Amino acid sequence: MAGQSLTGSCFLAVVLFSGILDASLPLLQLRAVVGEIFIHELEREGFQEYFTDQPELSFDPPITFHANLLDHPDLPQWLRYIQRTPFQMGYLYGSATDKEVGTQEIEVTAYNRYTYETVRQTMVISIVPSPDGEMPYQADFFVKNWNVEEVLPTDVHELFQQAVDSMWDQEGLVVVNISSALDRGGRVPLPIENRKEGIYIKVGSKDPFTECLTEAKSPENHHRCKLEQQPVLTCYDSFSPRFRVDWCNLTLIDLTDVNTTEMVTIYGDGVLEPGPEFNPPEDAPDRLFLSDFLLTFLLTLILGLLLCLLLAYIMCCRREGVRRRDLKTSDIQMVHHHTIHDNTEELREMAGTRDVPRPLSTLPMFNVRTGERINPMQTSRYDSAQVPLILAQQ
Repeated sequence: MAGQSLTGSCFLAVVLFSGILDASLPLLQLRAVVGEIFIHELEREGFQEYFTDQPELSFDPPITFHANLLDHPDLPQWLRYIQRTPFQMGYLYGSATDKEVGTQEIEVTAYNRYTYETVRQTMVISIVPSPDGEMPYQADFFVKNWNVEEVLPTDVHELFQQAVDSMWDQEGLVVVNISSALDRGGRVPLPIENRKEGIYIKVGSKDPFTECLTEAKSPENHHRCKLEQQPVLTCYDSFSPRFRVDWCNLTLIDLTDVNTTEMVTIYGDGVLEPGPEFNPPEDAPDRLFLSDFLLTFLLTLILGLLLCLLLAYIMCCRREGVRRRDLKTSDIQMVHHHTIHDNTEELREMAGTRDVPRPLSTLPMFNVRTGERINPMQTSRYDSAQVPLILAQQ
């Protein structure tokens, strides 16, 4: 009997503990190539199926995501996450470099904002080197009328790549990176007129730049950009009207002209030399802070005391006084002052001792015809001229 109760308690504990644990999706294997844009869509429907407690609603619940490197608080440096609203899908995107070659595990947690449930999924991203190597010619376009989450879908950035193909006629064109203008110091647009944040799209190729792209950086067009005018292009602008490219912010990068000697790290200019771990000394000498204390507090106290003494001297010792004021005042002025003061006091005494009755006009209520001092409203005989206006109207 005791064994059955123990078994039932263990079973109940296992059930409760399993209810506390978050639901998990199967492990997902992904692949990223160095020098190419990596995009992964976090679909809400895929996580919504694993929520156990779902209310009967006619619309989808809001779901937000949180992505981080496994056992770390944030994502790797090359990877970014964006989700505009809880009712839209999220995106993991970025461009890996040679330093990130290897395997990285990303943990994604989905939160149901109605039931507060969570679903987790672990993604293993295998970062491999590019078989074609680094693209030596890269062009960085600034598109003003798009947000970054609107370009991340495959069909959209493929349309942009086709527009680049028409101006950069070559094969093997790849999208190297996509980043928001806010990540490069841009300002958040005002929520009016359907304004967008803007995005930077970097495209790379092995073939040199065409004349159509290089003329956008000519001295004549550079002067027009200083005058806040758009450059003049001889070729057809295949981006318009879907993509509004700011040709003044076009950046052409030629990696074949980069001097490799300039990229060598020079130790001593703010870069620490590689070495063993720093071990602080254990027997540091004791330091007395009495002199610092005296300098900090006593100096300010002495200055405050001197200021108080100076203020007291000015207020107490520099006063003229009544006697010195009277000595400096002429006798004629003093006689005039005392005459006015004495006359005023005499008039006040005379007004206080007079026996003349008060004028009738100063009484609270009187009849101008009979001279009665009683309230006319108290008797049957009263003057209608003294009736209040409101009572006369009644």
